[in-house]
Amino acid sequence: MSVITGTMPTSPGWNVKATLYHAGAKGVGALDSLGCKVVAMRTVAVDKTLIPRRSVLFIKETVGLKMPDGKLHDGYWYASDVGGAIKGKRIDLYTGKGAASMNPIKKLNLATLSAVKVGEFKGCPPA
Repeated sequence: MSVITGTMPTSPGWNVKATLYHAGAKGVGALDSLGCKVVAMRTVAVDKTLIPRRSVLFIKETVGLKMPDGKLHDGYWYASDVGGAIKGKRIDLYTGKGAASMNPIKKLNLATLSAVKVGEFKGCPPA
C-alpha cells in the first residue's frame, strides 16, 4: 500500500535481481555516490543508465520487513548509490552496519523484486 495514495503504485517499473550490502564490507563507505550518508533499509544502489539516481522506488516485496528502529518497512527506497557490479536489471539494497544487518532481509538476496519509480527526491534522502 502506498502511504501517500492508499493504493499500490501502478507506474511501469522493472523486475530486478536484488543483492544486499552493508557497512563494513569491502568497498562500502559511509557515503553514497551523491555524497550523502547511506541510510539503512532506505538506500538502494542502481545502474543509473536504467534507473536514474534520485528516484524514489517502491519495492512491494519489502513492505512489512522490520526496520532497524523496529518499525515496519513501507516499501520506499531511495536510489542514491551505484556500484561497479550493479549493471542492468540489478539493485543492491543497503541493510546497515555489519553483516548481521542483512539477516532480517536475507531471503531477498538474489530474489527478483519489482521496483516502481514513484517520484524523485532533491538533496539527500531522508534518514
